[in-house]
Amino acid sequence: MVRADDPILDLPPDAAPDPDEYLRAALRWHFSPETGSPFWLERAPSLGFDPLTDVTTFADLNRFPNLANELRTVRVEDLIPRGYGPRPDVVGVYESGGTTGAPKRVVLLRDWLDRLLAWSSAELDRHGVPLGVNWLSVVPSGPHMVGPIIAQQAAFRGGLAFSVDLDPRWVKRLIADGKFGEAAAYGEHLIEQVAYVLQSQDVGVLMITPPVLERLARRDDLVKLVNDKVRAINWVGTQMDPDTRHLYRTEVFPDVVLYSGFGSTMILGNASERPGLTDDDPCVYDPFSPHMTFRVVDPETGVTVPYGERGQVVMNHVSKSLFLPNNLERDYATRVAPPAGQAGDSVADVAPVARFDDETVIEGVY
Repeated sequence: MVRADDPILDLPPDAAPDPDEYLRAALRWHFSPETGSPFWLERAPSLGFDPLTDVTTFADLNRFPNLANELRTVRVEDLIPRGYGPRPDVVGVYESGGTTGAPKRVVLLRDWLDRLLAWSSAELDRHGVPLGVNWLSVVPSGPHMVGPIIAQQAAFRGGLAFSVDLDPRWVKRLIADGKFGEAAAYGEHLIEQVAYVLQSQDVGVLMITPPVLERLARRDDLVKLVNDKVRAINWVGTQMDPDTRHLYRTEVFPDVVLYSGFGSTMILGNASERPGLTDDDPCVYDPFSPHMTFRVVDPETGVTVPYGERGQVVMNHVSKSLFLPNNLERDYATRVAPPAGQAGDSVADVAPVARFDDETVIEGVY
């Protein structure tokens, strides 16, 4: 008899299990009555196929419907697999941006956080980001995931975490209402808070969104502080065009490591910028496979586009704590060949679609 709690699901973060073997083990966990979540056990009979026998490879995940929109209203307790027992170690409940309708919610469990932090820290090492330094994060805090996770990442790497809270929903509402002056004033409010921290504290890593970094770069005093103190800038949240990225790396912050991540609450994490890219290379992202995987598809047909072509990003999360396949995201990207051993695609030149779920997409500050 094959057990639902296969040891492959608990391998160390630096292990590289066979992706399809890992997937089959995860499906046994999520669709077995003793270990699966109420969410998936209730929906299994209506799928029209048996996940335990009919899904054997990552390519088969496209058989699943995209149920991400159900996460707007589902009882969050129903997302937790029963295999964690009556007192699961829940770190938090986090929401998507909520700018294209009501927010979606996911539950973050401790074992996935530990795995994510270890993988992310190893990626930071590959980029040359120093250990034992303090972080200043200018990103959303709760109910969003990124702020709380980065505070944990700073501690994991031996530093303290400073934060400036950023409310993307409010800024996007201001922009949607045509209140551009108020949105600009909010941006300056963020920069004022960033200045207070940079002027008074030791900061080794600055995590910031491109629109806020652009405002920071207009102030010579803050550019000097960053160059004097900060050893790495991690930009996240919205796109940065190649010319701006090149300018920051070569002229504005020439001695600072500049790198980025591409993530989503719906995959409980982010993909990391591929190390070793030159200033002329596109910004390529490789996900934490096999736990997080991408496909780049033609939005009209759902068919995977050829390498080098652009399409809409489909994300999968497959771990012991969450199974969320075939989620069509609000981003376009160029499909890139993955590194050896990675399941799914890598992506480059990520940019938002104009409309998503019949709503206009507004980037704002995140």
